[in-house]
Amino acid sequence: MATALGVLRQQAVRRYLGSTAFAAIGINICITALFKQVYDITGDPFSIGLLGLAQFVPGLVLAIPSGYIADRFDRRRVTAGFLLLRLLSIAVLIWFTNSGSSAVSVLVLVAIGIGVADALITPSRRAILPLIVSTDDLPRVIALWTATFTSSAIVGPALAGFLYSIDPSIAYAVAGGSALLSVPLTLGIRYLPGVAPFADEGRPSVRLALQGLRFIRRSPIVLAAISLDLFAVLFGGAVALIPVVASDRLGVGDVAYGWLRAAPGVGAAAMAIVLAIRPVSRRVGPTLLVVVAVFGAGTVVFGLTRSYVVAFIALVVLSAADMVSMFIRGAIVPLATPPDQLGRVTAVEGVFIG
Repeated sequence: MATALGVLRQQAVRRYLGSTAFAAIGINICITALFKQVYDITGDPFSIGLLGLAQFVPGLVLAIPSGYIADRFDRRRVTAGFLLLRLLSIAVLIWFTNSGSSAVSVLVLVAIGIGVADALITPSRRAILPLIVSTDDLPRVIALWTATFTSSAIVGPALAGFLYSIDPSIAYAVAGGSALLSVPLTLGIRYLPGVAPFADEGRPSVRLALQGLRFIRRSPIVLAAISLDLFAVLFGGAVALIPVVASDRLGVGDVAYGWLRAAPGVGAAAMAIVLAIRPVSRRVGPTLLVVVAVFGAGTVVFGLTRSYVVAFIALVVLSAADMVSMFIRGAIVPLATPPDQLGRVTAVEGVFIG
């Protein structure tokens, strides 16, 4: 097994991580600004929930076809193609902001567009990994991917808070530029020699599309890992309420809100670095249960406190715990799933997480 630095010497890994970073920074800037803009317009926490629902529903509706598309076509091209749909959604946000409109329905429609793009990007992007590195190196690369992804969750929201305080349209423009940079890097990823870029399973059918669901049902370890995450996120996913907490309970401005939104990324990135150096390899099951409990405790503290510092620390701690859970699931799913079905399984997992 190569070290973390060893796998970074592989060009395909560097391009994969670079494309992930630009795409994740872009979407984090966009979502942070979008949630804040909706709350500024309406002053109603329910509008944030509606926006989150608009993002989630496409993932639910498209879970089966998006996974099949990821397994049926070249995953690099699918990812790059739907990054362009995300760019189109961001362009609409720039137009909306500059028009001076306050029609929240437009923002909800944009959120649906972003949800559609993300529903098709996520399974394809995640299913690329087993095609570019060996099975032995996969845990290290997953740790580096999580470190990259969560570091972007620091940079994106913090930058969004600063840019939004200047002008929301500037925040969206930077988000679009970052997403655009991800496209050529994604298309430039090279698979391992002899690896087929997609599964040739013959004529498309409902039976083939549903293979991901059947595999999860027959695989207790995969089903248990993603089900635990489902309930943890369902009852403890407080990140969407950060704009309300920042404004109504903590009484802070746009920049402080941006840093509060970045706090989960701080904890997750720190833990991801630890995991890249020392991955979890023993007592995986008990570790998963402990970190989910810590995640829940951190969420309770965040929900009760009226101190900005305590809220920030709670978000850091709960996200560090969630990162361990994310790493364990991120290793279990690709290692336990045949590469030609990974897109379909990942798409179903995405619905659980969403």
